[in-house]
This record gives sequence, structure tokens and C-alpha cells, in this order.
Amino acid sequence: MCAAALTLGLLAAPAHAAEPLHGAGWALKSTGKEVRFRGLAAVSHTTAWLAGSKGTVLRTVDGGRTWSDVSPPSAVAQALELRDIEAFDSRRAVALSIGEGEASRILRTEDGGATWAETFRNPDPRAFYDCLTFFDSRHGLAMSDPVDGKFRLLSTDDGGRTWEVLPTEGMPEALPGEAGFAASGQCLVSAGPKDVWLATGGAATARILHSSDRGLTWTATESTLPAGDPARGVFALAFRDRTKGLAVGGDYRTGQPSPQAAAVTSDGGRSWNGAATPPPAYRSGAAWYPYAGNTALAVGPTGTDVSTDGGRHWRPLDPGSFDTVDCAPAAGCWASGEKGRVARLERRG
Repeated sequence: MCAAALTLGLLAAPAHAAEPLHGAGWALKSTGKEVRFRGLAAVSHTTAWLAGSKGTVLRTVDGGRTWSDVSPPSAVAQALELRDIEAFDSRRAVALSIGEGEASRILRTEDGGATWAETFRNPDPRAFYDCLTFFDSRHGLAMSDPVDGKFRLLSTDDGGRTWEVLPTEGMPEALPGEAGFAASGQCLVSAGPKDVWLATGGAATARILHSSDRGLTWTATESTLPAGDPARGVFALAFRDRTKGLAVGGDYRTGQPSPQAAAVTSDGGRSWNGAATPPPAYRSGAAWYPYAGNTALAVGPTGTDVSTDGGRHWRPLDPGSFDTVDCAPAAGCWASGEKGRVARLERRG
């Protein structure tokens, strides 16, 4: 997994390049931790945030050479499961812990993790929050599994300082057994100022819900991904813009087959088509490569795959285990997962 340092210019492959990731691979960055990092926010080529088990939050501002342990003391004391983190820059970030009832919480920092404020603690024992997303530095949503037969959404318009439960009149009824997967922080994603998508599994069909008004009204569309079991469904979404998106997932159980573990949309999620050559196994995270319009990455316990044609065909890139992947808009792709594994995409020397 060793790789030479990659300059910003090498990462910035032109959009017309036939193989923008040719010769690139994951370069592991030592974190000194053994926890599992399912939450990841790539800010740039040098700056990234991680959120994981036992209330752990790490931050790097030097490309992963060193990591600062900026874990919220309250989260560490209660061993919260932090499964998602959204960062606006090197100082401001919002993290989500999962679980039933009060285990689901939202914490916010604006000083690089030196101090944290708990801005939401779930009072409803029926709710279980899975994922966060932000449209910009002020407006964001958090998603819970269904309560009273519908997915529940929290909304903020002040950068995560305060949250309120959105009305559910515009939310379709959930299917029996339907829920989200808190596997990679990518079961709720947004693109642009108002569009947001929600991924589901566990039911007879795996669905993707879309809202174009920041979560007030939704439409549901069946995906082509494996379904019909609590362990199957759509685990992650990635949208390059409000029309072009990817979905990955499958069956997360070790050794279980996951045929058709990826799908694509070009109409904002109104319809989904299965990948012609999908990843060979379950994938839990996905991201668009920032400098090539049709290049994307998908990660999971058995490896990383890359597509250079918008998600229609995938090929193996790396065999290492990761749970989630994120690429900063300007530069820098990162991945994280079990046993403290974190890596940055770099050109192999």
C-alpha cells in the first residue's frame, strides 16, 4: 500500500483524461487508533475529519501525516457510536451518533474540535438517526428510521446549532421492515441548494427517496439493488449534481452474494438502472472523483472499485477494506474503515 506523495497538480486530472486514476491507489495513513471510522469528511487534499466508535473524532490538516484527537469528552465517556460527520472547513464540523432514543445525538464544533456543543439529543425512544447531510454551511438535515410509519427528518438553518423535526405529510409511507443503514454516513445525501436523497433497505424492495424542497415533500423510486432481507438494500448514495447519481449496496453479511450491487441515475433519481458491470461484492460507500465528470469510487469490506463511465462499469482498484469514501470538491479523496484504517488517494511511485 506504499505510495509516493502526490502533488495537488497530479490529483487535478483534467476531465477529458481517459484514465484519470491510472496509477493511483490508496496510501494508508496511521491514526494510532483501533476504532472503526464510518464517518468521514474530506475538506481538502490536506484536511479531513473522521468519526468512529467509542466517541472518537480525529482531524488532520497535514494530509494525514499527523492526526489530532479532538473527540468530544461526553461522547468518549459514553462510548457513543459516531457514524457520520460533515465538515465545512478545518474548524467547523457536525457529528452524529446513532442508536435508539437518547443514543442518537448531534454535536457541533467551531474551533477545530477543542470544544463541542451537543445541539440535539433524541427524546423519542422510537427514533434511530442514521445520517446527516448539509446543503451549505447553514442548511442541513438528519434522517431517522421510520417513526409511526414514515421516515423522520430533522432540519437546521443555522449550521447545526438548533434542530427541529420536519412535518411528515409529504413523506411516503415506509414499507414493512424498511430502514436506513448507518454504514458510511451516505444514506442521506444532497446536491445543490435544495435537492436531497434518502437510501433504504430491509424491505421487499430497496428504494431511493428524493426531495427537491429540502425535505418537505418526497417521491420514492424502486432501485435495482438487492432487497428482500434486513441485511440488503441501498447503503450509500453519491450525486455529482441534481441529476447524476450513484447508488451502491447489496448484502452486508460476509460471504453472501450481492449481484447488481450498483445503480445509476441521470434524471435525479426518478429512474435507476443497474450497472452493466457492477462491483463484485457488497459496497458501503461511494464518491465522485472531483476532476473527471464520469469517474467514481466505491468501497466496501472486500475492496475499492472505480468507474470511468459514470457508474455503468466498475473494475477493481484496491483489495483493502474500507467502509466509506469522500472526495473534497477542490482536491483530495479519502477513505476510512475498520481498525483505524484511513487512506488518501495518491499516485503510486
